Amino acid sequence: MGKLTKRKTLTRKADHIKICLQEEVEARKITSGFEDVHLIHDAIPEASLEEIDCSINLFGFRLSMPLIISAMTGGTRLAFKINAALAEAAESLGIALTVGSQRAALESPEQAYTFKVAREKAPNILLIANLGAAQLVRNGVEAAVEAVEMIEANALSIHLNALQEAVQPEGETGFQGFLEKLKELKQRLNLPIMVKETGAGISAEVALKLREAGVEAVDVGGAGGTSWAAVEYYRAEASRNRFKQKLCEVFWDWGVPTAVSVVEASKISGLKVIATGGIRSGIDMAKAIALGATAAGAALPLLKPATKGSREVAKVLEAFREEFKVALHLTGARKPFDLWSKPVVITGRTAEWLRSRGFNPEGYARRKAD
Repeated sequence: MGKLTKRKTLTRKADHIKICLQEEVEARKITSGFEDVHLIHDAIPEASLEEIDCSINLFGFRLSMPLIISAMTGGTRLAFKINAALAEAAESLGIALTVGSQRAALESPEQAYTFKVAREKAPNILLIANLGAAQLVRNGVEAAVEAVEMIEANALSIHLNALQEAVQPEGETGFQGFLEKLKELKQRLNLPIMVKETGAGISAEVALKLREAGVEAVDVGGAGGTSWAAVEYYRAEASRNRFKQKLCEVFWDWGVPTAVSVVEASKISGLKVIATGGIRSGIDMAKAIALGATAAGAALPLLKPATKGSREVAKVLEAFREEFKVALHLTGARKPFDLWSKPVVITGRTAEWLRSRGFNPEGYARRKAD
């Protein structure tokens, strides 16, 4: 790996943080779909608010609520500060954390400290390593094993970012052989493996392929939250690459909305489904689980607070948890997976999406908890 390539990777990571902190990078014309998902109010809830238990078990860990701090960053001095704050908050509240793509540290081992800080600050949490599909294909299973060992992870997330790679000037667009590498990784690694999209969603067809490859979970990373085409738009603008800038603008709102993706993946695959992409409140978390998710994930709402410290991150997470708890109470649920058997009304574009894809949005309820 040449010094120029390594430097470009680190510069790109710094650009991504700066853009997400300073620019409008969320979807513009497409939404997550949660505004079309309506939980039914229970005017006579049997359990009091104090009796509500928001915790779940995930990959052998007890989480205080069904929320994962989603992958954000690594490989820079600011990323070290951000990851430390996220990890401290996760440890204090008992929730899970996925680190950002570890490619930067694999290419430049001196940057590993920006990821290792997560385990140092959070020795007891569910910590999830993170590697790109393109890196798995190119560098093989050993790269994934190294990513896990680097941070003493309890699980591994392999992220799919075909959209970002396609519009990025330095993009690696070859995913040939990925599913075979995934099967090989499953044989090599005795840890849960999750495959995560990064803003364009996972369809039913892809979820089935991932199930056949042996993964335990899919993180749908649906459209409606952060758009990585938008992030790359600002990079192209700064470098005066008008061709790539236009390409990014055209694909700014590409993808399957998160709510649709949750239904497709959970109904078809039988895998654990993590809902990320536009999760902005505890009510969004409740809606995602009512649609079939096991947990939700959030990144952008925590990024700016993380630059200020762990307490600011904890404030956002505590608000999510209280909102989620109240949502459970007002639907008559005592615990998160009770939502699987609660009625849900799906309207608007989300209902149209689901009908056109062969899913019935009428009187939607996934199933009762096992």
